[in-house]
Amino acid sequence: MKQPLPKGSKKLLNAWAFYDWANSVYTLTIASSIFPIFYSSLFISEIKVVSAFGYNFKSTALITFVTAFTFLVVSILSPLLSGIADYIGNKKAFMKFFCYVGGIGCIGLYWFSLDHIYISLLCYFMGLIGYWGSLVFYNSYLPDIAFPEQQDRISARGFSLGYVGSVILLLFNLGLVMFPGVFGFDISIADSIRETGTNAEIALALEDAKNAASVEAMRVAFVTVGLWWILFSQYTFYILPKGVKNGGKVTRNVVLNGFRELRQVWRQLKENLRLKRYLAAFFVFSMSVQTIMLIAVYFGEEEILWADDGQKTFGLIISILVIQVVAILGAFLTSRASEKFGNIKTLIAVNIIWMLLCLAAYFVITPIHFYLTAGFVGLVMGGIQALARSTYSKFLPETADTTSYFSFYDVAEKIGIVIGMIIFATIDQITGSMRNAILFLFVFFLFGILLLFRVPRESNSIIKN
Repeated sequence: MKQPLPKGSKKLLNAWAFYDWANSVYTLTIASSIFPIFYSSLFISEIKVVSAFGYNFKSTALITFVTAFTFLVVSILSPLLSGIADYIGNKKAFMKFFCYVGGIGCIGLYWFSLDHIYISLLCYFMGLIGYWGSLVFYNSYLPDIAFPEQQDRISARGFSLGYVGSVILLLFNLGLVMFPGVFGFDISIADSIRETGTNAEIALALEDAKNAASVEAMRVAFVTVGLWWILFSQYTFYILPKGVKNGGKVTRNVVLNGFRELRQVWRQLKENLRLKRYLAAFFVFSMSVQTIMLIAVYFGEEEILWADDGQKTFGLIISILVIQVVAILGAFLTSRASEKFGNIKTLIAVNIIWMLLCLAAYFVITPIHFYLTAGFVGLVMGGIQALARSTYSKFLPETADTTSYFSFYDVAEKIGIVIGMIIFATIDQITGSMRNAILFLFVFFLFGILLLFRVPRESNSIIKN
């Protein structure tokens, strides 16, 4: 029987962080870049409307509502599953389950079509719930495997590995999409057009053939994401400890134990003012950060004045690459800033930058402005996620029940996302413009900053406020 590695072990920490390498390809290719472009390509007319669930939805509003619903399901499932995981002492099994559900969902997106919208949205749902569901258990490992003084750096290392791995796969998929003929996708046109058509007709036919091949390449890209995610996660699963099973049947009391634990954590927050106020601030600013990350490419696809479809596809993917590359630097700088100035002060500064970016985004029209904004988004994106996670971990009281506390953290994050996405989608659906929807995020960042100022200092703490 394989002996578990000791807490703080370099091999154990690296194996934990490596899961970011495995699963971050989902957020980059599916959530952030290629899928939004692919989804937009399914709509031929300028008026992008899709019929589903008995209503006519603006295309971006529909996918935003579905995303919000998925996060609502995750927020309900998390405490249920965490209660079972605590009982059987094997949260790695649940992490595996969600990983495989997400990977299979990504592969299923190969067949996404408006003609089979419900099955298609189910695959999208599986990918999203698989990614976020696995993070519930992945994040809860952090205080179990790392000492407090290690947590900032290993959290940042995980995000950095995720950015590097996801960029590598995205570059490959970018080649598939931009140069489909080189990779064997059919870009031929009918002989009758080639022989009798005018130069303009031939050029148009070639462009249509290339666009069709690029869409097919996007479908293949979804498959590569699912395979990458499942295969590279195996190293993490092999190294991470699984815990000790308690045996016995999983009863109703065991299933509901997760909700009882959340209620207990909620009660304990009343006695821990610093953690309570930090969670309130996190709830607000995370709502805005996650909403931006989930809708950024849809915004760029719809609101930016691109010269043509080719420039749009290339430009959107390049902007995401810029975000990922800069985010590696951002995660590193934020980690170092937190060591010098303290976690809370650093989070306040990062949120101020986010707030200003929301204001700037309302006026962004040209591709060059979009690229510049993407660069600044990357600078603060990785940093705020890594620092928010490690700050929460350090604020926890002395406890062996880290899963319950991180389940509470994840539920708070998901409910925030649900609220943010529903508000965003509703404004988008009613006004017909994502620019109007982006303005409300400015207000939430401002509110989050004010709440961070209310997080009290604590003497002799490893957290500098």
